[in-house]
Amino acid sequence: MTLKFWDGGLSCFALKPSINSSPRELVYRIPLLVRMTHWLIAFALLVLLVSGLQIFNAHPSLYWGSASKFDRPFLDIGSAENASGEKRGYLRLGSRQWDTTGVLGLSKGGDGQADARAFPHWILLPSYQSLGDGRRWHFFFAWCLALGLGLYFVANFIRGRLRRDLLPTGRDVRGIGRSVLDHLKFRFSHGARHYNVLQKIAYLSVMFGLVPLVILTGLALSPGFDAAAPWLLILCGGRQSARSLHFLGTFALVLFVFVHVFHVIAAGPINEMRSIITGWFFVREPAEKTTEEGDLK
Repeated sequence: MTLKFWDGGLSCFALKPSINSSPRELVYRIPLLVRMTHWLIAFALLVLLVSGLQIFNAHPSLYWGSASKFDRPFLDIGSAENASGEKRGYLRLGSRQWDTTGVLGLSKGGDGQADARAFPHWILLPSYQSLGDGRRWHFFFAWCLALGLGLYFVANFIRGRLRRDLLPTGRDVRGIGRSVLDHLKFRFSHGARHYNVLQKIAYLSVMFGLVPLVILTGLALSPGFDAAAPWLLILCGGRQSARSLHFLGTFALVLFVFVHVFHVIAAGPINEMRSIITGWFFVREPAEKTTEEGDLK
Protein backbone atom coordinates (compact mmCIF):
# COMPACT_ATOMS: atom_id res chain seq x y z
CA MET A 1 0.00 0.00 0.00
CA THR A 2 1.28 3.46 -0.89
CA LEU A 3 0.17 6.66 0.81
CA LYS A 4 0.08 9.62 -1.56
CA PHE A 5 -1.42 13.05 -1.99
CA TRP A 6 -3.49 13.11 -5.18
CA ASP A 7 -3.61 16.89 -5.53
CA GLY A 8 0.03 17.48 -6.33
CA GLY A 9 1.57 16.69 -2.94
CA LEU A 10 4.60 14.47 -2.39
CA SER A 11 4.40 10.81 -1.51
CA CYS A 12 4.59 10.51 2.28
CA PHE A 13 5.64 6.91 2.69
CA ALA A 14 5.12 3.48 1.15
CA LEU A 15 4.31 0.12 2.62
CA LYS A 16 5.13 -3.02 0.73
CA PRO A 17 2.11 -5.34 0.82
CA SER A 18 2.30 -9.05 1.28
CA ILE A 19 2.72 -11.31 -1.76
CA ASN A 20 -0.94 -12.42 -1.67
CA SER A 21 -2.51 -8.99 -1.26
CA SER A 22 -3.75 -6.64 -3.97
CA PRO A 23 -1.55 -3.56 -4.44
CA ARG A 24 -3.36 -0.42 -3.31
CA GLU A 25 -2.63 3.26 -2.94
CA LEU A 26 -4.20 5.43 -0.27
CA VAL A 27 -4.49 8.82 -1.95
CA TYR A 28 -5.69 12.16 -0.65
CA ARG A 29 -8.49 12.57 -3.16
CA ILE A 30 -10.72 15.46 -1.98
CA PRO A 31 -9.51 18.63 -0.18
CA LEU A 32 -11.22 19.79 3.01
CA LEU A 33 -12.95 22.84 1.51
CA VAL A 34 -14.39 20.75 -1.34
CA ARG A 35 -15.72 18.18 1.16
CA MET A 36 -17.27 20.85 3.35
CA THR A 37 -18.99 22.58 0.44
CA HIS A 38 -20.17 19.21 -0.90
CA TRP A 39 -22.12 18.55 2.31
CA LEU A 40 -23.35 22.14 2.55
CA ILE A 41 -24.66 21.96 -1.02
CA ALA A 42 -26.26 18.55 -0.39
CA PHE A 43 -28.05 19.75 2.77
CA ALA A 44 -29.14 23.01 1.14
CA LEU A 45 -30.56 21.11 -1.84
CA LEU A 46 -32.50 18.81 0.51
CA VAL A 47 -34.08 21.73 2.37
CA LEU A 48 -34.79 23.55 -0.90
CA LEU A 49 -36.55 20.45 -2.23
CA VAL A 50 -38.87 19.86 0.74
CA SER A 51 -39.63 23.58 1.20
CA GLY A 52 -40.14 23.94 -2.55
CA LEU A 53 -42.73 21.16 -2.47
CA GLN A 54 -44.49 23.11 0.30
CA ILE A 55 -44.61 26.13 -2.04
CA PHE A 56 -45.76 23.97 -4.97
CA ASN A 57 -48.61 22.56 -2.87
CA ALA A 58 -50.18 26.04 -2.78
CA HIS A 59 -51.02 25.58 -6.48
CA PRO A 60 -50.02 22.08 -7.68
CA SER A 61 -50.34 22.69 -11.42
CA LEU A 62 -47.84 23.65 -14.10
CA TYR A 63 -48.38 25.72 -17.25
CA TRP A 64 -46.41 27.20 -20.14
CA GLY A 65 -46.48 30.89 -20.92
CA SER A 66 -46.97 34.03 -18.86
CA ALA A 67 -50.27 33.33 -17.09
CA SER A 68 -52.02 30.42 -15.38
CA LYS A 69 -54.60 28.91 -17.70
CA PHE A 70 -56.49 27.04 -15.02
CA ASP A 71 -58.36 24.82 -17.46
CA ARG A 72 -55.22 23.76 -19.32
CA PRO A 73 -52.30 22.76 -17.08
CA PHE A 74 -49.86 20.30 -18.64
CA LEU A 75 -49.25 18.79 -15.19
CA ASP A 76 -51.74 18.67 -12.36
CA ILE A 77 -51.80 16.90 -8.98
CA GLY A 78 -54.99 16.88 -6.97
CA SER A 79 -58.00 14.93 -5.76
CA ALA A 80 -61.57 14.48 -6.97
CA GLU A 81 -64.57 12.26 -6.41
CA ASN A 82 -64.98 9.30 -8.75
CA ALA A 83 -68.27 7.96 -10.15
CA SER A 84 -69.09 6.19 -6.88
CA GLY A 85 -68.55 9.34 -4.82
CA GLU A 86 -65.20 8.22 -3.37
CA LYS A 87 -62.48 10.83 -3.20
CA ARG A 88 -59.28 9.78 -4.97
CA GLY A 89 -55.90 11.38 -5.58
CA TYR A 90 -54.60 11.75 -9.12
CA LEU A 91 -51.63 12.83 -11.22
CA ARG A 92 -52.54 14.22 -14.62
CA LEU A 93 -49.91 14.74 -17.31
CA GLY A 94 -51.35 16.09 -20.53
CA SER A 95 -54.27 13.87 -21.45
CA ARG A 96 -53.10 10.96 -19.28
CA GLN A 97 -54.24 10.52 -15.69
CA TRP A 98 -53.16 8.05 -12.99
CA ASP A 99 -54.69 7.21 -9.62
CA THR A 100 -52.12 8.18 -6.98
CA THR A 101 -54.24 7.93 -3.82
CA GLY A 102 -52.07 7.48 -0.74
CA VAL A 103 -49.02 9.03 -2.40
CA LEU A 104 -49.98 12.16 -4.36
CA GLY A 105 -53.13 14.25 -4.28
CA LEU A 106 -54.71 12.45 -1.33
CA SER A 107 -52.81 10.82 1.53
CA LYS A 108 -52.91 10.44 5.29
CA GLY A 109 -52.20 13.62 7.19
CA GLY A 110 -50.40 13.96 10.50
CA ASP A 111 -53.65 13.17 12.32
CA GLY A 112 -54.20 9.98 10.31
CA GLN A 113 -57.09 11.47 8.34
CA ALA A 114 -57.26 11.88 4.56
CA ASP A 115 -55.38 15.00 3.55
CA ALA A 116 -56.06 16.55 0.12
CA ARG A 117 -52.60 17.89 -0.68
CA ALA A 118 -50.45 17.31 -3.77
CA PHE A 119 -47.41 16.06 -1.81
CA PRO A 120 -47.88 14.35 1.61
CA HIS A 121 -47.03 16.12 4.87
CA TRP A 122 -44.03 13.92 5.71
CA ILE A 123 -42.00 15.23 2.76
CA LEU A 124 -42.77 18.93 3.33
CA LEU A 125 -41.01 21.67 5.29
CA PRO A 126 -42.86 22.68 7.36
CA SER A 127 -45.11 19.62 7.54
CA TYR A 128 -48.22 21.75 8.05
CA GLN A 129 -49.62 23.79 5.18
CA SER A 130 -47.94 27.23 5.21
CA LEU A 131 -46.89 29.00 2.03
CA GLY A 132 -45.21 31.81 4.00
CA ASP A 133 -43.06 29.51 6.15
CA GLY A 134 -42.17 27.40 3.11
CA ARG A 135 -40.91 30.50 1.33
CA ARG A 136 -38.82 31.58 4.34
CA TRP A 137 -37.05 28.20 4.48
CA HIS A 138 -36.65 28.19 0.71
CA PHE A 139 -35.14 31.67 0.40
CA PHE A 140 -32.75 31.25 3.34
CA PHE A 141 -31.31 27.99 2.03
CA ALA A 142 -31.13 29.40 -1.48
CA TRP A 143 -28.48 31.75 -0.08
CA CYS A 144 -26.78 28.80 1.65
CA LEU A 145 -26.68 27.02 -1.71
CA ALA A 146 -25.21 30.10 -3.40
CA LEU A 147 -22.50 30.29 -0.72
CA GLY A 148 -21.69 26.59 -1.02
CA LEU A 149 -21.54 26.70 -4.82
CA GLY A 150 -19.35 29.79 -4.80
CA LEU A 151 -16.83 28.26 -2.40
CA TYR A 152 -16.94 24.94 -4.28
CA PHE A 153 -16.06 26.51 -7.61
CA VAL A 154 -13.34 28.67 -6.09
CA ALA A 155 -11.76 25.67 -4.34
CA ASN A 156 -11.87 23.54 -7.47
CA PHE A 157 -10.66 26.34 -9.75
CA ILE A 158 -7.66 27.14 -7.55
CA ARG A 159 -6.54 23.51 -7.53
CA GLY A 160 -7.41 22.92 -11.20
CA ARG A 161 -9.66 19.96 -10.35
CA LEU A 162 -12.35 20.89 -12.87
CA ARG A 163 -9.87 20.81 -15.74
CA ARG A 164 -7.83 17.88 -14.46
CA ASP A 165 -10.57 15.56 -13.19
CA LEU A 166 -13.79 16.47 -15.01
CA LEU A 167 -12.97 17.52 -18.57
CA PRO A 168 -13.29 14.39 -20.79
CA THR A 169 -10.15 13.48 -22.70
CA GLY A 170 -10.00 12.10 -26.24
CA ARG A 171 -9.52 8.65 -24.74
CA ASP A 172 -12.64 9.15 -22.63
CA VAL A 173 -14.72 10.07 -25.67
CA ARG A 174 -13.47 7.07 -27.63
CA GLY A 175 -14.38 4.78 -24.74
CA ILE A 176 -17.87 6.13 -24.10
CA GLY A 177 -19.53 3.11 -25.75
CA ARG A 178 -17.68 0.71 -23.46
CA SER A 179 -18.54 2.84 -20.43
CA VAL A 180 -22.25 2.84 -21.32
CA LEU A 181 -22.17 -0.95 -21.78
CA ASP A 182 -20.41 -1.44 -18.44
CA HIS A 183 -23.01 0.68 -16.66
CA LEU A 184 -25.88 -1.19 -18.32
CA LYS A 185 -24.34 -4.42 -17.01
CA PHE A 186 -23.80 -2.82 -13.55
CA ARG A 187 -20.04 -3.15 -13.85
CA PHE A 188 -18.49 -0.41 -11.74
CA SER A 189 -14.83 0.22 -11.02
CA HIS A 190 -13.96 -0.33 -7.36
CA GLY A 191 -11.09 1.94 -6.39
CA ALA A 192 -10.56 3.56 -9.80
CA ARG A 193 -8.18 6.52 -9.73
CA HIS A 194 -10.14 8.71 -12.14
CA TYR A 195 -13.81 9.41 -12.89
CA ASN A 196 -15.17 7.55 -15.90
CA VAL A 197 -16.49 9.46 -18.90
CA LEU A 198 -20.17 9.09 -17.92
CA GLN A 199 -19.45 10.50 -14.46
CA LYS A 200 -17.60 13.43 -16.02
CA ILE A 201 -20.46 14.18 -18.42
CA ALA A 202 -23.04 13.88 -15.63
CA TYR A 203 -21.12 16.18 -13.24
CA LEU A 204 -20.46 18.79 -15.93
CA SER A 205 -24.11 18.68 -17.06
CA VAL A 206 -25.30 19.25 -13.51
CA MET A 207 -22.77 21.98 -12.65
CA PHE A 208 -23.09 23.95 -15.89
CA GLY A 209 -26.59 22.94 -16.99
CA LEU A 210 -29.12 21.87 -14.38
CA VAL A 211 -27.89 23.95 -11.43
CA PRO A 212 -27.73 27.24 -13.43
CA LEU A 213 -31.18 26.45 -14.89
CA VAL A 214 -32.71 25.97 -11.44
CA ILE A 215 -31.00 29.08 -10.05
CA LEU A 216 -31.92 31.36 -12.97
CA THR A 217 -35.53 30.21 -13.12
CA GLY A 218 -35.77 30.67 -9.35
CA LEU A 219 -34.45 34.22 -9.70
CA ALA A 220 -36.95 34.87 -12.49
CA LEU A 221 -39.76 34.00 -10.06
CA SER A 222 -38.57 36.62 -7.55
CA PRO A 223 -40.57 39.87 -7.92
CA GLY A 224 -37.59 41.93 -6.73
CA PHE A 225 -35.18 40.39 -9.22
CA ASP A 226 -37.82 40.54 -11.94
CA ALA A 227 -38.10 44.30 -11.42
CA ALA A 228 -34.30 44.69 -11.69
CA ALA A 229 -33.81 42.29 -14.62
CA PRO A 230 -37.10 41.77 -16.50
CA TRP A 231 -35.19 40.26 -19.43
CA LEU A 232 -34.65 37.03 -17.48
CA LEU A 233 -38.39 36.34 -17.22
CA ILE A 234 -38.75 37.07 -20.92
CA LEU A 235 -35.88 34.68 -21.64
CA CYS A 236 -37.68 31.96 -19.65
CA GLY A 237 -40.83 32.42 -21.74
CA GLY A 238 -42.98 33.95 -18.99
CA ARG A 239 -43.61 33.44 -15.29
CA GLN A 240 -45.45 30.15 -15.64
CA SER A 241 -42.80 28.76 -17.97
CA ALA A 242 -40.11 29.78 -15.46
CA ARG A 243 -42.05 28.02 -12.68
CA SER A 244 -42.42 24.87 -14.77
CA LEU A 245 -38.73 24.85 -15.74
CA HIS A 246 -37.78 25.39 -12.08
CA PHE A 247 -39.93 22.42 -11.01
CA LEU A 248 -38.73 20.10 -13.80
CA GLY A 249 -35.09 21.10 -13.30
CA THR A 250 -35.41 20.33 -9.60
CA PHE A 251 -36.67 16.84 -10.25
CA ALA A 252 -33.92 16.26 -12.77
CA LEU A 253 -31.51 17.10 -9.93
CA VAL A 254 -33.35 14.65 -7.66
CA LEU A 255 -32.92 11.96 -10.32
CA PHE A 256 -29.20 12.76 -10.54
CA VAL A 257 -28.87 12.41 -6.75
CA PHE A 258 -30.55 9.00 -6.80
CA VAL A 259 -28.22 7.81 -9.59
CA HIS A 260 -25.24 9.31 -7.75
CA VAL A 261 -26.11 7.51 -4.49
CA PHE A 262 -26.70 4.24 -6.37
CA HIS A 263 -23.30 4.55 -8.02
CA VAL A 264 -21.63 5.20 -4.65
CA ILE A 265 -23.21 2.04 -3.23
CA ALA A 266 -22.39 -0.07 -6.28
CA ALA A 267 -18.78 1.16 -6.50
CA GLY A 268 -17.99 0.45 -2.84
CA PRO A 269 -19.76 2.62 -0.25
CA ILE A 270 -17.06 2.42 2.45
CA ASN A 271 -14.27 3.61 0.17
CA GLU A 272 -16.46 6.26 -1.50
CA MET A 273 -17.82 7.61 1.80
CA ARG A 274 -14.33 7.63 3.30
CA SER A 275 -13.16 9.89 0.49
CA ILE A 276 -15.98 12.45 0.85
CA ILE A 277 -15.71 12.50 4.67
CA THR A 278 -11.95 12.24 5.27
CA GLY A 279 -10.54 12.96 1.80
CA TRP A 280 -8.62 9.66 1.65
CA PHE A 281 -9.41 7.05 -0.99
CA PHE A 282 -8.03 3.56 -1.71
CA VAL A 283 -6.97 3.15 -5.34
CA ARG A 284 -6.34 -0.31 -6.74
CA GLU A 285 -3.29 -0.50 -9.00
CA PRO A 286 -2.56 -3.09 -11.70
CA ALA A 287 -0.61 -6.03 -10.25
CA GLU A 288 2.16 -5.65 -12.81
CA LYS A 289 2.80 -1.97 -11.98
CA THR A 290 6.31 -1.25 -10.69
CA THR A 291 7.07 1.77 -8.51
CA GLU A 292 10.10 3.04 -6.66
CA GLU A 293 8.26 2.87 -3.37
CA GLY A 294 8.16 -0.91 -3.36
CA ASP A 295 4.76 -1.93 -4.74
CA LEU A 296 4.32 -5.41 -6.15
CA LYS A 297 6.00 -6.09 -9.48
